[in-house]
Amino acid sequence: MASQSSHGNFMKNFLIPAYVLVPESVVEGSNTDIDGPDCPVLVFVNSKSGGQLGGDLLKTYQELLNENQVFDLGKEAPDKVLSRIYVNLENLKLKGDRIAIKVMEKLRLIVAGGDGTAGWLLGVVCDLELSHPPPIATVPLGTGNNLPFAFGWGKKNPGTDEQSVKSFMHQVMKAKEMKIDNWHILMRMRAPKVGDCDPIPPLELPHSLHAFHRVSEADELSMEGCHTFRGGFWNYFSMGMDAQISYAFHSERKLHPEKFKNQLVNQSTYAKLGCTQGWFFAPLFHPPSRNIAHIAKVKVMKRHGHWQDLPIPSSIRSIVCLNLPSFSGGLNPWGTPNKHKRRDRDLTPPYVDDGLIEVVGFRDAWHGLVLLSPNGHGTRLAQAHRIRFEFHKGAAEETFMRIDGEPWKQPLPVELMNPSLKV
Repeated sequence: MASQSSHGNFMKNFLIPAYVLVPESVVEGSNTDIDGPDCPVLVFVNSKSGGQLGGDLLKTYQELLNENQVFDLGKEAPDKVLSRIYVNLENLKLKGDRIAIKVMEKLRLIVAGGDGTAGWLLGVVCDLELSHPPPIATVPLGTGNNLPFAFGWGKKNPGTDEQSVKSFMHQVMKAKEMKIDNWHILMRMRAPKVGDCDPIPPLELPHSLHAFHRVSEADELSMEGCHTFRGGFWNYFSMGMDAQISYAFHSERKLHPEKFKNQLVNQSTYAKLGCTQGWFFAPLFHPPSRNIAHIAKVKVMKRHGHWQDLPIPSSIRSIVCLNLPSFSGGLNPWGTPNKHKRRDRDLTPPYVDDGLIEVVGFRDAWHGLVLLSPNGHGTRLAQAHRIRFEFHKGAAEETFMRIDGEPWKQPLPVELMNPSLKV
């Protein structure tokens, strides 16, 4: 009996009454003199992440919390959920409902999934411009788990039993809030004169782009004769051969989801694809025409309002634009520049809220292995407030891009294509 009582008292910290979450539901009893939960939470789980883990984790949260607090992202998008709940909270607030007011002030979100899923929810919260935007705790349920690792939640897939979930919720209750830069991406592609209307089917783009939809013709960002997409990222944007391997991995997982049951299997498969895609033998499998310098011109803004060309070494096959000092499962491609580099090149250590993005290049997988050494880092290209890529089609027909773990195949048009990143 003592353990059941202890369990009940602990869960009261998180439980939100149903009427606060469901519009037009009946309020049971008086709520004017009742204190609300100290750490109200909404939980979003990508049930397809982590093999069987996602579904098991969803079930455990549903058993511990009010069923209206836990959402399967495979069935309902977070923007619809949060919009509905916050409209109800605002209406209850106008009526002087103390519990609704407390929930708005103290609400925290838990998202369980890969980096793409976490970025999706971050983007939704940012785009909704809520009066009290809630902080977000990320459960590492993907392959890389860079976002959870950078904010102290670890990178190993969690346990899905009741005790493991309660332990994580205790961490959520005690956690301190941290701010993070929100990087915006604007991508323009010339509309083809013949063929398909969309160069890329929208659902093949990552959530951070297609969830925001294409910019309408009436929008000030729209440009005549172009398809314009906007989105955001919190961890990284990359392109080139690293994104190609990620694309191969995601394609294989879509075809054979039964083969991707746990993090270790996923990471092993990822390593094998790195070999089969030629990342370790790049000079043989990756012609120079597909290297970054041959398909794009890069400009950076180191001082506000001043663009300058960024020379890219001809040997660079992959370029990574980093917001967090975590990539490929917790590695830090930027490293920590010594005092001479800081003085001579005006470089600084990476911070998640400094308004700067770190641009790093890699030649091949062997170059990437230097990150395993204590002071290893990639080729530091620049730190900037904004970066712009102007793509053209030469010998290469396409390249690969990736945002926060979600890759896509990007056709290179005959005419200009301009992705621009800014904080």
